[in-house]
Amino acid sequence: MFVDQVKVYVKGGDGGNGMVAFRREKYVPKGGPAGGDGGKGGDVIFEVDEGLRTLMDFRYKKHFKAPKGENGMSKNQHGKNAAPLVVKVPPGTVVIDDDTKEVIADLTEHGQRSVIAKGGRGGRGNTRFASPTNPAPEICEKGEPGEERYVTLELKLLADVGLVGFPSVGKSTLLSVVSSAKPKIAAYHFTTIVPNLGVVETEDGRSFVMADLPGLIEGAHQGVGLGHQFLRHIERTRVIVHVIDMSAMEGRDPYEDYLTINEELKQYNLRLTERPQIVVANKMDMPNAAENLSQFKRKLQDKNVSIFPISAVTRQGIRELLFAIADLLEKTPEFPLYFDETETSAPNRVVYTLKDEKPSFTISRDSDGAFILSGEKVEKLFKMTDFSRDESVRRFARQLRKMGVDDALRERGAKDGDTVRLLEFEFEFIE
Repeated sequence: MFVDQVKVYVKGGDGGNGMVAFRREKYVPKGGPAGGDGGKGGDVIFEVDEGLRTLMDFRYKKHFKAPKGENGMSKNQHGKNAAPLVVKVPPGTVVIDDDTKEVIADLTEHGQRSVIAKGGRGGRGNTRFASPTNPAPEICEKGEPGEERYVTLELKLLADVGLVGFPSVGKSTLLSVVSSAKPKIAAYHFTTIVPNLGVVETEDGRSFVMADLPGLIEGAHQGVGLGHQFLRHIERTRVIVHVIDMSAMEGRDPYEDYLTINEELKQYNLRLTERPQIVVANKMDMPNAAENLSQFKRKLQDKNVSIFPISAVTRQGIRELLFAIADLLEKTPEFPLYFDETETSAPNRVVYTLKDEKPSFTISRDSDGAFILSGEKVEKLFKMTDFSRDESVRRFARQLRKMGVDDALRERGAKDGDTVRLLEFEFEFIE
């Protein structure tokens, strides 16, 4: 089964907890704090593996959680950092944040890596909180929660040349003739239901990858027919080969076919019109094909379009077509999908994506009158606080006051004894 789009859940590992400990050796008379820091949680990293061709594996495993960092220990021993979770993806995979629809990574080269979910840092042990005024603190932090998100993976095939056209115009036959690919060929529409790739080699030793895409029909960009599922695969191609049935066996006008398919490509993605296009007049061995070709040339106003009459069955004109495609590829640059992908283009390089700064907290009211405190920063602070120790609780209260939570609650009308909720916990507001 060919799978080219999936939604998966990824979560970086939580950091290890810091520890509260003290030195108790008999030769250290005044002791002191000795709690170590927790280790860093593992990152979730996507890595390109050129041996993969589809996203089939993600159909059966959709949750990826990196391991947690080791907790800190006594005698100032830090916990071990967790190893990253490396997930293999096929070349051509685009990773998109499911909530913001922002492109996180565009992975194209073998060995290229990108961090999709960062692991949390380890919590600090009580040694970190020692000061002249508090030489023996009983404060430690829990590990920072790892980043978690849902991401959509889209596979866009890495092909130099894309074959487009209506169903049953001979795209699969052409691919089977010029390469070793064995696509399904039959005399009915939508024989091809998945994209097929083939490596084509010309007589002078040049080679390129050609993709046979399922047939497009009018309205494909809006989801009509099968082709709409696979339009994304033509976005990476450098040259578009437009195959037209010049015999008009099915009663359609070849020129109208040409206009319809080009309009579908334009409606799907305007940048596809930047690609150089070669028109292949196929089935020239059929009756009336020569007459239809002359009419097609008269109607075609764009003189820059190259037209190659061929017959995929008899192999007439194939040699000249392949030479023309190879020549055009040599002078056609690659078209980047995203203009900001320079940061992710180097293989074996781990790229961290910076997120926009969000408000520290927000306050709302529940139906029962309680105040709801939320926000990524304040929730992370809460999760990293050890509420089993009074000193940690007092530190958390000071941090909230410093962030302006107390003043914001007063502005919203909070009075002594009112309930304040944070995640699933409740606190009492005290003046």
